[in-house]
Amino acid sequence: MLKKKLKNNAKKVDSFIKSYLIKQKKSQLLKPMKYGILSGGKKIRSSIIMSTGKIYKLSLKKLLFISAAVECIHSYSLIHDDLPCMDNDKFRRGKLSTHAKFGESTAVLAGNSLLTLAFEIISDKKFFLDNNKKIDLIKNLASSSGHTGVAGGQELDLKYEKKRKSPKQIINMQRKKTGKLFEFCTLAPLIIAGKSNKEKKNMSKLGEDIGLLFQISDDFLDITGTKKKIGKLIKKDKKKGKSTLISIMGLKKAYKYANNLEIKILRKLKKHGNKAKELSNIVQYILKRQT
Repeated sequence: MLKKKLKNNAKKVDSFIKSYLIKQKKSQLLKPMKYGILSGGKKIRSSIIMSTGKIYKLSLKKLLFISAAVECIHSYSLIHDDLPCMDNDKFRRGKLSTHAKFGESTAVLAGNSLLTLAFEIISDKKFFLDNNKKIDLIKNLASSSGHTGVAGGQELDLKYEKKRKSPKQIINMQRKKTGKLFEFCTLAPLIIAGKSNKEKKNMSKLGEDIGLLFQISDDFLDITGTKKKIGKLIKKDKKKGKSTLISIMGLKKAYKYANNLEIKILRKLKKHGNKAKELSNIVQYILKRQT
């Protein structure tokens, strides 16, 4: 049931993005941009936005603008992460990564274009929202994506390779690399709904924790998954000397940490009652997922 829901949500976001890109002026970069962003995947981040929006009874139309923007950021980061100068991955979601398909320079520019497109989507006149709320969304998405978020986390991830780091350092790195964009996913609906700063702070922290859980789950998949199921090469982290909780704590202790984190997240969601059921289901799915 949940997998079907995730699939339907992903289709809605893909449809929005396709429609948005059709209206863009033609350029040589549109094809690799589409390749990078419309390449499958469950779009968990979008489903988290929609599920959080349900708690506050927000319209799907408004949430789709935010979801599309987040998927642009996420896709840009994947395109860049796969580059030879970074993680050097030739496959993504069962097909050639963007740089392997179109070349490195085109991949860099397509990634840059998706990054900027995210802010174009939020600032669009058809996104009917108070301008102050739009500014708040843009500011938070920018900080989640740049040196204090996704980009900064990726930099630490690369610098930590083949080095012995503490659990605290690794968790901080993963909170930036993955957690910050998830933080935006749970914060954005509250900005739209005009909720209090206290509520926004609490939900932001919850989103960051969900992102950390997602990253740890990804690290498990690199060890226990298969190339066919995941759509890319496995057991890369050990070969590259990646610093993960698994590499310093071992599989058993890392799983215990992740399980406790999941329990903590679900406990916080309980206060929202049945309205948070869908979001709770996604959280429970994250650690159990196979792809």
